[in-house]
Amino acid sequence: MRPSLWILLLASASAGRLAAQLEVIPKFDAAAVERGKATFIGSCGFCHGSNARGGEQGPDLVRSAIVLDDEDGKDLQGFLKQGRPDKGMPSFDLPPAQITDIATFLHSQVAAAAFRNTYKILDILVGDAKAGEAYFNGAGKCNTCHSPTGDLKGIGAKYDPVKLQDRMVMPREARASSPPIAVTVTLASGEKISGELLRMTDFDVTLRDSKGVWRTYARNGDVPRIETKDPLQAHIDMLGVYKDKDIHDLTAYLATLK
Repeated sequence: MRPSLWILLLASASAGRLAAQLEVIPKFDAAAVERGKATFIGSCGFCHGSNARGGEQGPDLVRSAIVLDDEDGKDLQGFLKQGRPDKGMPSFDLPPAQITDIATFLHSQVAAAAFRNTYKILDILVGDAKAGEAYFNGAGKCNTCHSPTGDLKGIGAKYDPVKLQDRMVMPREARASSPPIAVTVTLASGEKISGELLRMTDFDVTLRDSKGVWRTYARNGDVPRIETKDPLQAHIDMLGVYKDKDIHDLTAYLATLK
């Protein structure tokens, strides 16, 4: 069934009734979904969020007509090559296989939204807490910024395991109030303007300065020079490093920090 038809069905039935009406809930190649998610996060996640539900600048792609009408990346390929410069979206010349994987990931997100009432969160505390502690203090380098007796003290009591895991794999989306990204724009004259990053594309950058004034500067290659500092960058970088076991083990460990 094409994703666009799922939305039409949702308009006439609740998600629970919809699940009962369909013989088979759509299945997706798990490996393709993971590849597509990794490519999506690296190329599109800054604007659209790591789960495609909307981010710093871009809209929710789960509700996008282009995604809903797409079949195996055919529509997406032409759209990505063209981009939408008028909306601040650059063009992307990705191999067809990567676009197909991105499409599979996006379609899986559409399905997850369409059948959200049929999904039951199982016990996610399936990791090894001791291994999670070792990863926290070792390969994950979590202890370079966090402390189980400092900023993370009692986090296992503050958040349930689902929320703990969400805050790891969706560092911005899972936080009610994410810390802003700081940006410094250095003009050709040498003047520096700093503030909170509101928007950045290949064509322009917009920030809000310390006085609350919005400032937008056109970009031409490396002019002006842009320097950003995201307090959550270390978490975002880990999205391409984590293995499933690492995430489960870390979740199990953090849940013990009562």
